[in-house]
Amino acid sequence: MSARRLIARAVACLLLGGSAVVITAQAAEPPAAIQPSKAALKAAEQLRDRALASNDAYDWLTAISTEVGPRQAGSPGDAAGVAWLRDKLTAQGFKNVRTPEVIVPHWVRGEASFEVLAPYPQKMVTLAIGGSIGTPEEGLSAPIVMVQDVPALQALKREQVEGKIVYFAGRTERTRDGSGYGKAVRSRQEGPSAAAALGAVGIVIRSIGTSINRIAHTGTLTYNIGAPRIPAVAISNPDANLLERVIASGKPVSVRLRVTARDLPQVRSANVIGDLPGTDLANEIVLVGGHLDSWDPGFGVQDDGAGVIIALAAAKLAASMEPKPRRTIRVIGFANEEFGLSGAFKYPADEGKASVDRHAFAMEADLGAGPVWKLSARVPDAHWPLVQGIHRVVKNLGVELGDNKTGGGSDLGPLRRQGVPTLAPALDATNYFDIHHTPNDTLEQVDPAKLRQSVAVFAVSVYLAAMADGPVERIETEGSPR
Repeated sequence: MSARRLIARAVACLLLGGSAVVITAQAAEPPAAIQPSKAALKAAEQLRDRALASNDAYDWLTAISTEVGPRQAGSPGDAAGVAWLRDKLTAQGFKNVRTPEVIVPHWVRGEASFEVLAPYPQKMVTLAIGGSIGTPEEGLSAPIVMVQDVPALQALKREQVEGKIVYFAGRTERTRDGSGYGKAVRSRQEGPSAAAALGAVGIVIRSIGTSINRIAHTGTLTYNIGAPRIPAVAISNPDANLLERVIASGKPVSVRLRVTARDLPQVRSANVIGDLPGTDLANEIVLVGGHLDSWDPGFGVQDDGAGVIIALAAAKLAASMEPKPRRTIRVIGFANEEFGLSGAFKYPADEGKASVDRHAFAMEADLGAGPVWKLSARVPDAHWPLVQGIHRVVKNLGVELGDNKTGGGSDLGPLRRQGVPTLAPALDATNYFDIHHTPNDTLEQVDPAKLRQSVAVFAVSVYLAAMADGPVERIETEGSPR
């Protein structure tokens, strides 16, 4: 138990000679706040301005989009992405560049279609949901039943669902912090098994996205071992509106669903890791990363090519400053975030506890190209002045100061559960879910100025984290080792 966890309390009452003696532990003094040095803050301001003037990130994002493109786990594009990032880290002077193996699923999308057969025949823009099984070659034809979400489905009786295709109509709310997506995505993830448990033969969902264009959204489902596996697709939001008008006619509605997706044997992919060594605290690590894989309909630009490139550019810029960063800066492109966080779980397992304990801070970019609108964290109280110092340097870029309760991106989860403190520059998601997991995830959706602002905020965060005095205590979280 650390000193910070000791609080004044009675710990024993011993009867000695008929009298009670109460032994208490004294409250430990809170640790002194650790302030960024004036020299580090001055260098961070110069770093911010240098990042705002650099086009490297946009050039590198253009390169990976053009030379590699989509990088779905298990695909040739995934392997090409690993090679591209490995070579880029090497060319940019990173040391100990390596690609530790990660075993990933290999799902092939195939083709998908969904159409209304009656009362008004209509064909709809469709994508299979990631991991979906296929249908018979001729497809599945059945009546349709509409629900808003999983709880609404679970309120129905089996006879209302059995033998039908379930349509999930819930809409995604446009929000700056991405919370609208978090609320809506349950239908995609849990909907297939929830529907199958009631006897449904397939599901279709309104795309989990905010676009009003006629494009469909993909993403991963999770089959529950306790229910049959059924095929699942998403249709575009305009097509979903049309389907709801057909259902509202009050006439019996029948539809056909066809999917040719299939699972192939798992294959080898890799995390891609490179280091920029520090000086007197080189044994400690500041990690910054994104996930290298992407979905296949688009080019994987915003999700998450931009995140990987932000990490690369921020680290390279931070390492170029004087005084030199004290801690080692590590960049990682995580494997297979989309299909189950394979790389995120493999990384700390590969590193081992002793190495994980050397991670002073970690951060991730995985919500598009930016801009960053808020800076939050989950750091020891003594290091909250570090976050305040970062904010002082970047607040003129339109960045708000958040709280000390935010854990960062999903790929950081396994590290977070082992107590690694996190910094969380929050990328603006207002328009992100117009293109996320769709064919419109292309370079044309990236604003170079917003990308430069994101790199600047991450670079300042990386640099000041690498310069901070230590030691950096672990963050105690539910399930973390004691």
